[in-house]
Amino acid sequence: MKNIKNIIFSLLLISFSVSCVEDDYELDKIIVPSNLEVSYEVVGQSAEMPDGDGSGIVNFTASANNAMTYKFVYSDGFTDVSSDGTASHNFNKNGVNDYTVTVVASGAGGASSSKITVVTVFSDFDDPETKQLLTGGNSKTWYVAASLPGHLGVGPSAGDGFDGPIYYAAAPFEKTGNPCFYNDELTFSLENDNIVYNHDNKGQTFFNASYNSDFGGGGPDDQCLDLDVSGTKSVSLSPSTSGLPEDQTTGTVLNISGGGFMSYYIGASSYEILSLSANSMHVRAVMGNEPGLAWYLKFTTSQGEEETEEFVSEFNDLFWEADFNTDGPLDPDTWNFETGNNDGWGNNESQYYADDNAVLENGNLVITAKAESINGFNYSSSRITTKDKVEFKYGRIEARAKLPQGNGTWPAIWMLGATFPEESWPGVGEIDIMEHAGNRQNEIHGTLHYPGNSGGDADGDTKTILNASTEFHIYTVEWSAERIWFLVDGDVYHTFENNSTTPFNKDFFLIMNVAMGGTFGGSIDPAFSESSMEVDYIRVYQ
Repeated sequence: MKNIKNIIFSLLLISFSVSCVEDDYELDKIIVPSNLEVSYEVVGQSAEMPDGDGSGIVNFTASANNAMTYKFVYSDGFTDVSSDGTASHNFNKNGVNDYTVTVVASGAGGASSSKITVVTVFSDFDDPETKQLLTGGNSKTWYVAASLPGHLGVGPSAGDGFDGPIYYAAAPFEKTGNPCFYNDELTFSLENDNIVYNHDNKGQTFFNASYNSDFGGGGPDDQCLDLDVSGTKSVSLSPSTSGLPEDQTTGTVLNISGGGFMSYYIGASSYEILSLSANSMHVRAVMGNEPGLAWYLKFTTSQGEEETEEFVSEFNDLFWEADFNTDGPLDPDTWNFETGNNDGWGNNESQYYADDNAVLENGNLVITAKAESINGFNYSSSRITTKDKVEFKYGRIEARAKLPQGNGTWPAIWMLGATFPEESWPGVGEIDIMEHAGNRQNEIHGTLHYPGNSGGDADGDTKTILNASTEFHIYTVEWSAERIWFLVDGDVYHTFENNSTTPFNKDFFLIMNVAMGGTFGGSIDPAFSESSMEVDYIRVYQ
């Protein structure tokens, strides 16, 4: 009873206070917008095509006396808010359809007036493959692909075929300090050929820093803030107008009604689908308050810790091979010898490269490093390349090899950009298919060197195998415009998301050598005498 009395007293106090305000101050006038007029243009409308050109785009113009903002409410579930009375909407239901558009003009004090317009629009855009992959034909849930590099990134929104987050790309699991980002569940369902969307964000949203203050946050960093976005929203598909080349986009844009978004809030509800498969989706969206920026997101249907992707090669036609089945010298139409020490080849290497240390024996290429005095150096070996003779862009490169052993040995099967040495390293790009150091026996390295990631900061990973120096293993790189995979005996151990900003989109040539010592090979065993890398074959599939 005491609480009820307190509440009544509080209400009386509030009422008294409001009465005093009304007596002492004059409130702003409430002005209802008048003379609201709405016009529209169906894009491509003509005598031959009275309902438009099939794009489904309609441009609206509204005006009213004393209006401050205009809200356009479309009967397909979408809305637009405009300060100048203009808006454009893409109606995507296939065929010729009528849509109701309600325009609400708001003025001072929140007063409003409205007008309803009906538009007839023709749309011939449909993308059944996207509907199927996105929903699985029924319902499918997507998660942020936290284990992939670049699962969140940013770059300029426009450019000549720009397709990557060159300003910033998140490392795997980089955003674990903001767990709400990785907790999101995005479910797309297909109902009567219409896509519906449910975003379960567990009550928290990961906000771009420039929107923090709009939702009760602050500070210069992105952060998780309380915002429940649960509820079903409509999804439409429309053709892309970004101008990206066909090999960099699916050409389809995903539009979410009611201000819906995908995991990371940037004030955008339309996402261009760059790539889409049964288990992987990459999208980009232009930031709402900074139209010069595009944000990139990667999603997967697998939630959990490290994501395992099944490797299926897209390259199965043999482009070139060296099988080394004939004894004798190497084919001079294919192979070049690089000789000398060349000031340690940039790595403080201790060997002198000579022609005699690479021979064909018993169906294998044999490159032998030896402890011997040669031209002022204590070790000899060989280094061969296909520069200017065999060069190619993209493919699956396989080498079956058995590696040398002994501390200080450093065998490598690798590639350099064909413009080397005219273009300097690391700008030219380097793909290390296989590297091994005898000081770290059985640890295989697959590595990429490029600007910003070279030398000790290169982009790579390792895999430990058994019997690297006593048995043959297959070392593979699958290289495409979208991705570079590194494998040993068919097992993927490193992936790299390729894009047009890297050096890995031009011709490369092959190199095979056995170095001694240096920055990677390390200290050389004083008792070392000789050891060989044997290569059964090297093949390129395209």
